[in-house]
Amino acid sequence: MIRFLKGLVLLPVAILVVAFAVANRDAVRVSFDPLSPDMPVFSATLPLYLLMFIAVALGVLLGGCGAWLGQASTRRTSAERRREIRRLEGETARLKTYAPPPANEGPNGIYRNASDRVALPAPR
Repeated sequence: MIRFLKGLVLLPVAILVVAFAVANRDAVRVSFDPLSPDMPVFSATLPLYLLMFIAVALGVLLGGCGAWLGQASTRRTSAERRREIRRLEGETARLKTYAPPPANEGPNGIYRNASDRVALPAPR
């Protein structure tokens, strides 16, 4: 099902990209020298479709880097929470070894009387 949906979306996009590339094959001069527009030192002649594809690829790359950098605080908070979870799981396992189950504990760990509970030592 996913393959069908992916094909349903990607096939028209691929057709549009090929049509764009065929329609825009003319060469354009791209200049990176703003001081001498007549004889630029840094220039390249590229097909227009290639220039557009490069611009889109750079936009996707820069957008991805910006999103990744913007999520730094979220990743940091997530890592702190994972460390806290591991610490609390270790502490829970350590505290479970202190108190043996009472003799009058019912099924599924339910106490018959509230006074049957065993107090655990304070955490270190």
